[in-house]
Amino acid sequence: MKIKFTQRLFLIIVISCFYVTYASAQHKEVDIQLTATKLTSIALDAKIDSIIKILTLEEKIAMTHAQSKFSTKGVARLGIPEIWMSDGPHGVREEISWDSWSHAEWTNDSITAFPALTALAATFNPELSANYGSSIGEEARYRKKDVLLGPGINIYRTPMNGRNFEYLGEDPYLAATMVVPYIKGVQKNGVAACVKHFALNNQEHWRDKINVELSDRALYEIYLPAFKAAVKEAKVWSIMGAYNKIRGQYACHNELLLNKILKTDWNFDGVVISDWSGAHTTEESAKYGLDIEMGTGTDGLGTSTANHYDNYYLAKPFLKAIKKGVLSEDLLDDKVRRILRLMYRTNLSFNRPLGKLNNKEHHEVALNVATEGIVLLKNEDDFFPIKDDKTITIAVIGENATRVMAPGGDHQN
Repeated sequence: MKIKFTQRLFLIIVISCFYVTYASAQHKEVDIQLTATKLTSIALDAKIDSIIKILTLEEKIAMTHAQSKFSTKGVARLGIPEIWMSDGPHGVREEISWDSWSHAEWTNDSITAFPALTALAATFNPELSANYGSSIGEEARYRKKDVLLGPGINIYRTPMNGRNFEYLGEDPYLAATMVVPYIKGVQKNGVAACVKHFALNNQEHWRDKINVELSDRALYEIYLPAFKAAVKEAKVWSIMGAYNKIRGQYACHNELLLNKILKTDWNFDGVVISDWSGAHTTEESAKYGLDIEMGTGTDGLGTSTANHYDNYYLAKPFLKAIKKGVLSEDLLDDKVRRILRLMYRTNLSFNRPLGKLNNKEHHEVALNVATEGIVLLKNEDDFFPIKDDKTITIAVIGENATRVMAPGGDHQN
């Protein structure tokens, strides 16, 4: 059958219009992708705001507190995942049971036990710090962790601080220099580093009760530089509060430390996570910067009875206060906005690597840190009571001989 000229012309026009429309759509898609690449934060914020609008009040509340020892709830109906955390400034912690501190008895959670961060600081080697962070980030990713609870960067004030072993030394400049590549190394694996303990956690005795008083000069020149570098230079995605009070207010919900310095002065756009049992009131937790509450119901020191997660300060009490109009829902939305941003950087990211577990390369990094972090002392004139004799044997007696020291001996959390 012959096609008339007018029919043929019409067909050409239709095909041409379809092609132009298709090409325009393709071009538009490319433009959107390019714009999203150039304006990631703007596009991401818009996406997050659209999600917040369709979340129920109860769903948002559930995201701001723990559902187990080391996880928080997602929203299944929207495909929003849980967040899984793990201790590990120098090695991803063995898998812990859902609601107790006992080992979950997994058989595939072996990891590299890296030297403690005090040894890393002693290397004075930022490149090695980057390798360290990258290696531990790979292991956390392999274990499907979203947040690695480290590094620790408080300044050594006293040798009796039980957390010194996992901090980066006694010098603000050194700690600030070493922490940046560590964080970048962790986070390139799609795992959030969580710098801790913010801030002024500098003694062990009464660490969950002590009130720290200090001058502004000491605060800004000694105790904050490493944290500032973590936020401003490394762009860390999460921060853990400390147990202690600062000028009369607990660090995990501290108006000066979290709202003013961290989130306003430093423009931190990530998530503030409490140390386990670091939250103490609903009102202050809601108003003064805490985003995710963990561990309430434990003593924060390794033991607990069964947790009642719905009774956390940022759980039912927070929900009740919002419904009564005592607290603004805007406070909750800000927390959820930060949590969703953390998710898009970690478990909602489409380009996360798969991770690696306890391999030869990680062992080499651990050995290099140990080697470079060692300080050798010359035994001139037999100053030390040990002769340079190859036949000598040394007995290790006591707790150093009988205890696993990878978690720092008697440190907790």
